[in-house]
Amino acid sequence: MIVQICVGSSCHLRGSEKIVQLFQKTIEERKLDNDITLAGSFCTGQCNRVGVTITLNDDIYTGVIPETFEGFFNDKVIPALEKERAELNGMSNS
Repeated sequence: MIVQICVGSSCHLRGSEKIVQLFQKTIEERKLDNDITLAGSFCTGQCNRVGVTITLNDDIYTGVIPETFEGFFNDKVIPALEKERAELNGMSNS
């Protein structure tokens, strides 16, 4: 799975550096290093008044802040990762 964190000027000012740190820490703690690739991206044009824009594969989410990060990771990242794993397993079983 590819996770792109916007590091454009608006998201940078809204805490993208902290969000990157939270992703790195959570990925390491959950031993997902081989499953998730972190990447930076420039503005996706989805600027929000609060928080950072994150793209999971092709899905764009706005307004991620440190206080909502854990919920975002559990509610969006983990299900997307499980779906991707299931699709890959389905392909390997064919």
